[in-house]
Amino acid sequence: MPEILQRPHFVVIGAMKCATSTLHDQLARQPGVFMSTPKEPNFFSDDPVWAKGLDWYASLFKHAPENAVCGESSTHYTKLPTHPHAVERLHACLPLAKLIYVMRDPIDRLVSHYIHEWTMREITDPIDRAIRFRPELIDYSRYAMQLRPWIDRFGTDRILPVFFERLTHDPDTEFARICRFVGVPGEPAWDQAAKPKNVSSERQKRNPVRDRILDIGLLKTLRRTLIPESVRNRIKSRWRMEHRPELSSEARCWLAEQLDPDLSELGKMLGLSFTCAAYREAVLTPATAPEWTGEGAGL
Repeated sequence: MPEILQRPHFVVIGAMKCATSTLHDQLARQPGVFMSTPKEPNFFSDDPVWAKGLDWYASLFKHAPENAVCGESSTHYTKLPTHPHAVERLHACLPLAKLIYVMRDPIDRLVSHYIHEWTMREITDPIDRAIRFRPELIDYSRYAMQLRPWIDRFGTDRILPVFFERLTHDPDTEFARICRFVGVPGEPAWDQAAKPKNVSSERQKRNPVRDRILDIGLLKTLRRTLIPESVRNRIKSRWRMEHRPELSSEARCWLAEQLDPDLSELGKMLGLSFTCAAYREAVLTPATAPEWTGEGAGL
């Protein structure tokens, strides 16, 4: 039985490409909060990281002030079936942790996920073809499927459902709700001036040789000193995806067939009616943020 840890107090468990990096950064800006570096330790999900041991994981929080509320954010924790052991490991070590799961229009999330993999050179196929042969693009948008093991282990009282669309539409209200849930002291403040983190459209396509050269400290300094920012940005744009990929109408219909059954289950958990076609309306229409209901959430 792994040792039970006292920190972190909460974990942002996903989902990928749902503004978890921005949320992590905003939480780190709050007095009385300590967030891990790196943002995504992926300790409980990735076998090579898990092999580093609990002392390594605990060390991520050793510089936190004594009474700080500590957290980390690892989207690998809700990437079934890729990482099947995250929930059991995390529950064994942090049985009292509070969990935040951020969701987004499942097709929008999938498109951002595709762009991420394209920049990493993991995907080269056009998006209509990629969705047929890369099941993780769809699986990571099956929110009910990803949530069920966590609900079974932790119960709904320790899991906060958050929607990307509500967070971007009314960040102050949603952020205050998140902070209350995890026990952040004082009055939380969403920093409107902070730039969103890890935006897919700003990612540059990976190039191992170029990236190694540009990472040399002296060259970084010279580049910033000698080359105007406008010229640097123009060069960077050549390494980015020129246009956000568009799914064909046929592909969208097929994706709805794959995702709507899971959205229906998610809707039962939250007392809402979800489909791919009416997702945003379902998320934003309630005056207050959706909370777990009884039967659908397994209560």
